[in-house]
This record gives sequence, C-alpha cells and structure tokens, in this order.
Amino acid sequence: MKRFEEVKCLLDEKYDLYNQSDFIPNDPVSIPHLFTKKQDIEISGFFAAVLAWGQRKTIINKCKELMIMMGNSPHEFILNHSENDLNDLMHFKHRTFNDIDTLYFIHFFKEFYQKHDSLEEAFLLGKSIDNGFMKESLIAFHHYFFNSELAPPRTRKHIATPERKSACKRINMFLRWMVRKDDRGVDFGIWNQIKSADLICPCDLHVDRVARVLGLIQRKQTDWQTAEELTQGLRKMDPKDPVKYDFALFGLGIMEGYGR
Repeated sequence: MKRFEEVKCLLDEKYDLYNQSDFIPNDPVSIPHLFTKKQDIEISGFFAAVLAWGQRKTIINKCKELMIMMGNSPHEFILNHSENDLNDLMHFKHRTFNDIDTLYFIHFFKEFYQKHDSLEEAFLLGKSIDNGFMKESLIAFHHYFFNSELAPPRTRKHIATPERKSACKRINMFLRWMVRKDDRGVDFGIWNQIKSADLICPCDLHVDRVARVLGLIQRKQTDWQTAEELTQGLRKMDPKDPVKYDFALFGLGIMEGYGR
C-alpha cells in the first residue's frame, strides 16, 4: 500500500506541474490550439497526432507548413478545395508520410464532413460494446477510415489499430486532446459522448520506461495490452480520469529523464 501511495503522490505532483498552458508551445498540441472552430481543431489535431513522431520542433514546423497549405482554415479547405488547390499538397512530406497519404486523408475528411458535424461520430462505431469500448472503437474507426476503393495500402500504416496489436499511442493522444475536460487549457474537451474514463493512456517510449520503473507495467513487450495494463493501473488512482497521468509520465520521461 505504501508503494501505491508513493507512486500516486509522485504522479499527482507531476500532473499538476506539467498540465499547464506553458506546456502547449513546445508540444504538437499547439497545432490545434491555433484554431477556435471545432472542426478545425479536430482536423488539425488529427494531423498533428498522426505526424507526431521524431523531434517535437520538427513535428510542429511540419504541421504548421501543412496548415498553411490549407490556408490556415482546414475545415473550409477540405470541404471547398479545387483540384488545383491540391497541387501544393503534392510537395508535403514528413518522414514516411507523403503526398499519397496526405491526399487520402483529405479525401476521407471531405467525405466525412459532408455528412457529419464532428469527428467524434467516427469513433462511436464501437459504442455498443460495453466491455473494452476503446479497443472496439479504434478497430471500427480504422476499418471506417479505409473503407474506400481509393484507400492506398501504404497509408494504412499511419493509422494504428489494436487489431494489429499496436499500442496506438498517437491516436490515443488525439483522443485525450479531444475528450479530457479540465480548467488547465491544454486538452480541449470538445467531445461529449466519449468519456475520460473510457480513454487509454498513450504509451510511447518515454511513458513506457517511466511506467515500468514505477511498477505500472509488467508485460514485457509494448503493445495494446500493455497500454490497457498501464491504464488499468492509472484507473486505481483516478477511475474517472486515468489518462490525466499521461502528463506526469511524459513529463517525468522526456523532461526529467526519469528511469534512464
């Protein structure tokens, strides 16, 4: 019990330290914070999360570059662009994400937003599943996202799914941004049907390392089950909002080098 209380005390302390507005400028979450319109936040946030690998400064710069290509109005661009407007996007590339992937994302979003008001609806396809909702939701979303004869096989690798045993770090991070509600100003909390209690903690290299040192992960590999194991441990500390501790684990790992 003492060990649990010590870990919870540490994570509560670091959560308060890192879940602050001054966290925003140096993190990919700064990209959706450039916007106020709900759909702009969703679209820019989705791109920022998907492109979030590598150095954070580079990620932010590449995302800003992409937003400029969309006239800094991604929702309007997606709904109303012409074929000529897509020419600039042919030059966009970030690591293995290239023009083919960008154009398919634009295609999906246009098809989607012509029929729906919020991207949250695309993540509710597994909502009837009471047990393991997020797993079923992300699997259903992946199938939905690529349910087009235009979907390039190469683009599938950019949207993770538990069906391939991925920990789905980036998509879980995006969901945290959209779902979590508090008064700290980092996460947006603009979605209402998915609850904070449903979320799975984003599990990257830094979070994984810190969580193992703290005894929150026992599983040897890092996959979807590992992310679930970590989240289950965090739920013991806060059943309604376990993923708030992502701030603490990430901060301990990347800011403080904890466990190196």
